[in-house]
Amino acid sequence: MEAKAIQTDTYFEVDEIEKHLENVEFIIMATPAPEKFTQTPIHFTIFLNTREPLPYEVQSAVLDKFLEENQIGKPAELMSQLMPVGFSKSPGQDTPMPLLLVSPQDRMSIPNVAMFVYDFLADSEQFYEAKVHRLTGWSYSYNS
Repeated sequence: MEAKAIQTDTYFEVDEIEKHLENVEFIIMATPAPEKFTQTPIHFTIFLNTREPLPYEVQSAVLDKFLEENQIGKPAELMSQLMPVGFSKSPGQDTPMPLLLVSPQDRMSIPNVAMFVYDFLADSEQFYEAKVHRLTGWSYSYNS
């Protein structure tokens, strides 16, 4: 079976995003890094469901916890800050795909909310789908 590119059909409106995130603690996304990054073959994005800026000490502790729990090697090219995030839903997806909106055009055209985001390159044997098969995936963690 051949993997197909993710087709974005529709974007959630802001009120749909707010409702969707009601019980979400965080989302972790893994995608293949550009091939030149051989030591850090996976591009990770962690979306925390908070709209508050985090003090550096808290940012560091939260990141260390994610790295340890997911057996992720030392990150490179780390960015951590509040960023606009949109969500898309397409056929065949169990959960909406988070979209880190970087370009001004995307920020203006795609409905979004602010979330605290960690974005970095790293390595992990637990994310072999991204590392070996060059697939993109994401996982939601919900509040209990």
